[in-house]
Amino acid sequence: MTDAAARKELHRLAAHVLARRRYAVTGRFGLRPAAGGLATPTFGDGEAIRVTGGVLVVERDGDARAEPLTTLARAAELVGVDLAEDFSVGKESPPLGEPEAQLGVDAEVTRELGAWWGFGAEVIDELVATAPAVTGAGVAQLWPEHFDHACTVVVGGKVQVNVGASPGDAFEPAPYLFLGPWGPERPGDSGYWNAPFGAVVRRDDVDGPAGALAFLRTGIDLVASG
Repeated sequence: MTDAAARKELHRLAAHVLARRRYAVTGRFGLRPAAGGLATPTFGDGEAIRVTGGVLVVERDGDARAEPLTTLARAAELVGVDLAEDFSVGKESPPLGEPEAQLGVDAEVTRELGAWWGFGAEVIDELVATAPAVTGAGVAQLWPEHFDHACTVVVGGKVQVNVGASPGDAFEPAPYLFLGPWGPERPGDSGYWNAPFGAVVRRDDVDGPAGALAFLRTGIDLVASG
């Protein structure tokens, strides 16, 4: 199985099991990066669900249950959700697929993506804390629709810009950082704006946290100058 196929299987699990359970309890479905993969934040009465490598863990009522991942149906049973009920995380929700089929989640791919999302979280926090033009920010989350860790920042008190870390998608199969203004304006250096929705840089082309931060700051500064 390719990394892209494993990513899509993890996406199904995240949307139809983890996000579904959090939504059933709280009406919210945002997730978070976690050591070894991804997780819900703690919700309800101290409940939390996480995927670590090839293992699903459910913390509830002071106890933790952990099982190797097998099928989507078994994961739903362990978490306590009904896959037959209608559920959507947006117009680009991943397909439910065959719940009884073996899940093609690859433990190593899950760990790598968890590390990438965590890297993105670190860079976003630094950007919000240190870029003078950023005047506000939403809560960064791992969104189960597009499967990116992202948030919206406000530039100069008025312009909204999405920033985040994607695991790869139909536009760009490799993991990448992105910056995308909500509006159509792409001020300044035309070479920076290399995607229909803004600008991207692939994980393999990022020179550590400093390089990632420089990429995002460049976009913020261009937007602020427009």
